Formats: sequence, C-alpha cells, structure tokens
Amino acid sequence: MKLKTPAIGILDRYILGKFMATFFVSIALIISIATVFDISENLDDFLSKDVPVREIVVSYYLNFIPYFANLFSALFNFIAVIFFTSKMAYNSEIIAILSSGVSFHRLVRPYMVGAAIIALFTYILGNYIIPPANKEMVNFKTTYIKKKRNSLETNIHRQITPGTYIYMRSYNTSNDVGYKFTIEKFDEGKLTSKLSADFIKWDRERKVWEINNYFIRDIDGNREKITTGTKKDTTLNMVPEDYVALKNMAETLSLPELNKEIESLKLRGINAIDFLVEKHKRRANPFSAFILTLIGVSLASRKVKGGLGLHLGLGILIAFSYIMFMQIATVFAISGSVPPSIAVWIPNLIFGALAAYLYKRAMR
Repeated sequence: MKLKTPAIGILDRYILGKFMATFFVSIALIISIATVFDISENLDDFLSKDVPVREIVVSYYLNFIPYFANLFSALFNFIAVIFFTSKMAYNSEIIAILSSGVSFHRLVRPYMVGAAIIALFTYILGNYIIPPANKEMVNFKTTYIKKKRNSLETNIHRQITPGTYIYMRSYNTSNDVGYKFTIEKFDEGKLTSKLSADFIKWDRERKVWEINNYFIRDIDGNREKITTGTKKDTTLNMVPEDYVALKNMAETLSLPELNKEIESLKLRGINAIDFLVEKHKRRANPFSAFILTLIGVSLASRKVKGGLGLHLGLGILIAFSYIMFMQIATVFAISGSVPPSIAVWIPNLIFGALAAYLYKRAMR
C-alpha cells in the first residue's frame, strides 16, 4: 500500500496537470484570436473617433478578455479533455494505467477535480468579474463608439412600493420627464389617495421629482379632500434609470445586484424574465464542466480506429449540440413556455444522462 499511494498521487498530478495546461493554453489561444478579429473589426471606429489607446486597452480589452474566457470555457473544457485523453489512449497510457490495477472510477477522479476548478473559475467569473467588466465595455461603447440614444417609453404601469402604484402615459429619457402622471395608494385593497399631474420631472441636482399641475384626492371613508397646485417636490421609490431600457442589462449586474434588481422589478410589477433567466443560467452553466468532462473522458479513453481526429470530431459535435440545447432552453424560458428555473437546467439533465450512460459503458 505504501508503494501504491505515491504512484496514485503522481497519476493525479499528471492528469490534472495535462488537463489544466491544455485548457488554459486553449483558452489563451482563442482569446488571442478573438482579440485580433475584434481589433480588425473596430479599428476604423477607434481611429475615426480618436479613442485614446489607454482607454482601448484598459476600459475595453481588459474587460473583453474575461468575457470571452467565460464564453468559451465549456467548449474548450470539453476539447481539452478530448485532446489530451485521446493522446493518452493512442499512446496506450490509459491501458497501462488500468492494467496496473487502477479502476476507471479512480482514473476519472483527477478529471473531476479539474472540472471543479473550472466550474469555480466559471462561477466567479460569471457572477462577480464579468458583470462589472460588461458594464465598463458598455460605458466605453456609449462614450466613444455608439452614443446613447434617447428613448420614449409609453403606458407605464408599476408598483413602486407595496400598495403604491404609478402610471405614466410616456417617459422621455432625453429630458427625464414623464407625462400624464398618476400615483395611487391603497390600504387593504381600498383606494386612500390619488394624485394626477400633467407631467413629472426629475431634478438631477436635488435628486427629487417635481410634480407639475397636480390634483390630489385624499379619501377617508365617505369623506374626500381635494388639493390642487402648480408645482411640488416629492421623493418616490424610482429613479430615471428605471426607465432606460439597456440591452442585455442583466449581464452587467453582479449576483447580489441581480437578486436585488429581480426583487425590485417584481415589486414594481415589471416582467423580470430576462433577469431570472440570467440568474439561473449563471447557476446552471458551471455544472457543464462536470458533465462535459465526464462525457469527454468516457469517449476519449478508448483507443479506436481514427484516433484523435475521430474523438475531436465527435467531441465538437456533442459540445455544439449542448450549446444549441442551451440556446433553445433559453428561448423557451424567455417565451414563458417553461419556468426559467427548469428551462435552463434541461440541457444539463439531458447531457447529464448521456454522460452517465457513456461512463457506465466506458467502465465495461
């Protein structure tokens, strides 16, 4: 037993080292290629708009790198496992390891350790590093490439606090003005107060809302009090940013911010489906490391005719099938056909079952 323990320790380090080295080298190569293509695509904009080189490097590309590292992590995790395991099988290393008395189950253990490292890497990137990086890239593009466009949101109905509802016929983000504004307050389902105004405007210096040409009805049982005025200041549980529709806004929020935003949207009666899908995707995606690693080692550990090429071809087909299923599941979640908490896990369940089948087959 004393002789066998070091050998197993060496085996773990050998496999884990190959796994991590292949994965991170692959990721580094694809990021380098993606960066070159992105520079060639955006170079004209950078030059024509005199974007400072420091801003391009610090504000854009340093934030671009973690985004693409996370985007391609599942695919290159799978390719890395297929690549080095197939080479080991082709060189008869797998046969030698199994012939020495090491079970296939034991052989897979360092692979799972590597998958755990990648899963943790993906989780931290996706929830805490990439969102602020995405925000920086959006700010960069808004400042230097694509100027912020004004938008007009119409027929806004929202709950801003429990029992308090607002309505605006339209809201213009260019001047922070909401037109035909109404706020209603309810107590135990009964209307207690209603304010109607021609328009409401945000004062950015004082951080208050200015209500203009207003009419207030305060209701107490059978009694009613009417108040009118031309202008008054008030604080409301809303800010102009609530009415700016940012594309892919959910991707710019860290996990705590995302949870807070979901609760805020639900409170105000706004559809939070995009944010819920993003939240559950961030939970489900790290598990792909374990599933794809198990599929990869189960496929590539056998020495077959066709060797590395066959394994890589089959591996890439499975990886892209997995990615396609993820996109389909996202569409189902956004459409409301399937709850997001279930939809984003469907690819993991399907390919998890495939991984279990291939693993049992490989053990035989």
